[in-house]
Amino acid sequence: MDSTRFGCWVFLICLLLSTTGYSRNLTSRPAVVNIGALFTFESSIGRVAKIAIQEAVKDVNANSSILRGTKLNVDMRNSNCSGFLGMVEALRFMETDIVAIIGPQSSVVARIVSHVANQLQVPLLSFSATDPSLNSLQFPFFVQTTQSDLHQMAAISDVVDYYGWKQVTAIYIDDDYGRNGMSALGDKLAERRCRISYKVGVPPDSGVNRTDILDMLIKVASMESRVIVLHVNPDVGFEVFSVANRLQMMGNGWVWIATDWLSSVLDSASPLQSETMDSIQGVLFFRQHTPDSDRKRAFYSRWRKLTGGSSGLNSYGLYAYDSVWLIAHAIDAFFNQGGIISFSNDSRLRSVKDSGLHLEAMGIFDDGKLLLNNILQSDLVGLTGRIKFDTDRSLILPAYDVNNVFGTGFKRIGYWSNYSGLTVVPPEILYTKPPNRSSANQELYKVIWPGDTLSTPRGWAFANNGKQLRIGVPLRVSFREFVSQAQGTDTFKGFCIDVFTSAITLLPYPVQYQFIPFGDGKNNPSYSELFFDAVVGDVAIVTNRTKILDFTQPYVASGLVVVAPFRKSNSGAWTFLGPFSARLWIVTGCFFFVVGVVVWILEHRINDEFRGPPKRQIITVIWFSLSTLFSTHRENTMSTLARFVLLIWLFVVLIINSNYTASLTSILTVHQLSSHIKGIESLKESGEPVGYQVGSFAEYYLSEEVGISKSRLVSLGSPEEYAKALQLGPGKGGVAAIVDERPYVELFLAGQCTFRIVGREFTKSGWGFAFPRDSPLAVDMSTAILALSENGDLQRIHDKWLMQSTCSSDTSELEADKLYLRSFWGLFLLCGLACFISLVIHVLQIIRLFYAAPAESASPGQCPSRPGCIRRLLTLMDQKEEPTKNASKRRKLERSLSGKDQDGESLRNPKRKETERTIGATST
Repeated sequence: MDSTRFGCWVFLICLLLSTTGYSRNLTSRPAVVNIGALFTFESSIGRVAKIAIQEAVKDVNANSSILRGTKLNVDMRNSNCSGFLGMVEALRFMETDIVAIIGPQSSVVARIVSHVANQLQVPLLSFSATDPSLNSLQFPFFVQTTQSDLHQMAAISDVVDYYGWKQVTAIYIDDDYGRNGMSALGDKLAERRCRISYKVGVPPDSGVNRTDILDMLIKVASMESRVIVLHVNPDVGFEVFSVANRLQMMGNGWVWIATDWLSSVLDSASPLQSETMDSIQGVLFFRQHTPDSDRKRAFYSRWRKLTGGSSGLNSYGLYAYDSVWLIAHAIDAFFNQGGIISFSNDSRLRSVKDSGLHLEAMGIFDDGKLLLNNILQSDLVGLTGRIKFDTDRSLILPAYDVNNVFGTGFKRIGYWSNYSGLTVVPPEILYTKPPNRSSANQELYKVIWPGDTLSTPRGWAFANNGKQLRIGVPLRVSFREFVSQAQGTDTFKGFCIDVFTSAITLLPYPVQYQFIPFGDGKNNPSYSELFFDAVVGDVAIVTNRTKILDFTQPYVASGLVVVAPFRKSNSGAWTFLGPFSARLWIVTGCFFFVVGVVVWILEHRINDEFRGPPKRQIITVIWFSLSTLFSTHRENTMSTLARFVLLIWLFVVLIINSNYTASLTSILTVHQLSSHIKGIESLKESGEPVGYQVGSFAEYYLSEEVGISKSRLVSLGSPEEYAKALQLGPGKGGVAAIVDERPYVELFLAGQCTFRIVGREFTKSGWGFAFPRDSPLAVDMSTAILALSENGDLQRIHDKWLMQSTCSSDTSELEADKLYLRSFWGLFLLCGLACFISLVIHVLQIIRLFYAAPAESASPGQCPSRPGCIRRLLTLMDQKEEPTKNASKRRKLERSLSGKDQDGESLRNPKRKETERTIGATST
């Protein structure tokens, strides 16, 4: 029995050692589990983290429900902010039975140590390494137990967008932590159509001096952006603020946004020296948000007793405390799943065992992946809130406090979360409501900005580099009323120039600018390629330009129109046919006949006026239908259905008659102008040459959008060429019409009275001043243009340059369009439905009578044959309906009245009465 057991144990040990040599510490739930901690002891974060980790280990070991008798032991090592020392200490950890490491503190050290952890399968849990790239698949055993800078940069971007700034200057520490943070910031700003206009890196070592920072900030001050994002370590950060304060970069108009490095110092080392606090007045900074709870308040009270008030507790200390509890819960789950703490030698290290490095002492944690999975699948509540990881291995529900430094401390002005953006309500309250990230829902409290002001800084200023704004102005050959250069000078004048100079004087700050002409002076220039700080001129706001430029509010309405020659049209013998189109005439005539037939059918059985010989009935139908046009029909309608049809038809006739009268009156009384070109569609279908202005976007629009062949397009360079081409016409080498923007056309027609605009304006746009993409000056200039429009100056400038018409101001218009069927089809549809419904009801009544009336040698509703049924039905339809009782009384009354009339006539003419008696006797 004993020999059998001994054999089994030997076999098992040999099996375990066969792959990598041997294993050590073979146990299921040991008395002690060792973890490591790697951070910088003397940093603002490290001093707090050391105490927090020690207290967390005490609490875990005091709680018997966690590790169930197994004690947690932590071995702390100092990395001293050095990647090399961090790697050395990490290798020393690997010589012991360490199952997990809390840290490293620095993102740079974390990146180096992660390579070692990957090979030896020991999880790293960092409470302060926030580099967003550390969550990549390259470092599977690295776990961020704090918020990633990816979310912090999203919060900064939302603040920048909230205040309407478009560009920022970034100062960052030039290492993996700083560079990757700036990369994330650039991506998040781009999502909001903002950007980093200038960024400068600070050397990561301690060799940077005050002179270097001074030179750097002088260059930053010469840039346009006044919003500065500072993403550095505390030592460099406070030095930057000190120098910036000396350079008066902490005054009005400046915005400073610090990342969470500042909160770690203010939370743990407050109050700072008065000189330091003076240098950071008005700064915005972020801090990881930790929800308020009873446990958190109790731990703060406990902290004050531990430190005696000598050191404050920052958020990194809370994350370090929770990291210990996270490891403890993961180890407990690890043991519950049957995990065993065992380490195996790496066969790849045997070749260097004689090198003196003792690398063969390092072992691979056999069940490291199981422990890592338990960490990532954890779901518990700590001092920082709920601890759970998403599919990207980041903590769920990231949130930050947005704070503002003022006086001797700071205040919280709001919160940011990726759930609801910027709010003044704690994120944990909003998690219970549907997410709402609309711009109207974004809110922060008032900020005291640098310079002790509540006015939100504009966020930019003209670059202080001695350069003026280069304003491009086109050298136009034609239509010089809009913009032109004074002969022999560098000055410009015109409508566009006056609008620009008037608007720029309304800006709340001075602008130094210089007009730079472009173009050869022989042809109107093209606006396809512009290399200026702005362009002032007749620049149309069109789609392809808005993709690369920003435009101001339009200062003049524009759009493409068609100009064509016209002739006076005189009225002739057939002018009365002009108001209606041929199709409308045909349909109207058909409905006159149809309504007459329908009324005859409805009245034929009951109304004697619609009965009689066929010829008489045909004449009655025609007369009745046509007389409804003037409401002079003498036939009375007795049927309710006929009266209903007639009522609808008279309404239709009234509308048609009114429109006909109005249109004919216009034709006969208003002086008409006509052209065979009616608009852009008829111009496209005509196949004739079309003129356009050189340099105008009309060429692109006509060929690409309208579909007119480029072979038909003729470029014209001046109003004189316009007039000549139109007068010659397409048959003599000219054009049928010209397509150009309305401001040019109106100026052209002011001196040319033989041409007119035909059709409607078929594009809608305007002219504006062009600026580079995301230029803040475009917004301020738009506001100034609106002010010019409201106070009337814009109209006065327009009248000064463009109101020069020499043509008589008559009321002549181009030939009015005919009235078409599409304008009245609803009325005809209504009348047709009335006729159809009335006929259906009438037929149903006839069918009811057909089945109810008895026939010869047949029972009611039955016929001896189909032809007999049809004859009987037609007979019934043509048969005179028997008069009702009231109708009988009416006829008796009519006969009575007729008799009295005859008696009166006999008394008046006794001879006539005697003659009638004689005739009657003779006939008898």
